[in-house]
Amino acid sequence: MGKMRLEAFSDAVIAIIITIMVLELKIPHSEDIASLTALWPVFISYVLSFIYVGIYWNNHHHMLHTVKHVTGSILWSNLHLLFWLSLLPFTTGWAGENHFAKWLMIVYGANLLMAAIAYTILELRIVAEHGQDSTLATAIGRDLKGKLSIAAYALAIILAFLNPWISFGVYVAVALAWLIPDRRIERILAG
Repeated sequence: MGKMRLEAFSDAVIAIIITIMVLELKIPHSEDIASLTALWPVFISYVLSFIYVGIYWNNHHHMLHTVKHVTGSILWSNLHLLFWLSLLPFTTGWAGENHFAKWLMIVYGANLLMAAIAYTILELRIVAEHGQDSTLATAIGRDLKGKLSIAAYALAIILAFLNPWISFGVYVAVALAWLIPDRRIERILAG
């Protein structure tokens, strides 16, 4: 199977995820600007999750540029990633509606952790199918940034028991670390 179908399906699912998230932003029933104040937690959670979905979409796009052929294990690994990303609208809305309470930051972090693990599994499946000397394997190397992100999510989940705002800060920090697109694959493909 060619990769175009996998890319098109993934892009469609990600577009739906973003659409569902934005639908969680409820329109105030007042014309008073102060009515927006009550929406700040939902808006902040939306912005953070939108950034995360954008990061995944961007890096997924670059990763698929390295794929020459798609196998069943790559398809299932991709679906695994999309499953965890598809839960982001739920965990985002829940966290925002309830002002980032402890258990919600734990659940949100677990969602981010599982998405990161699923992305890593997809990378590993692509490398396994294309070889250790493949473009993706060369580009990601030991993938220290990916491993540190997984560790940060796990730490943030634990820190949420102490203070959910600390874990929220870790989630923001990881997003900021990935906000600049990962250029490793671009450099390999260009060179």
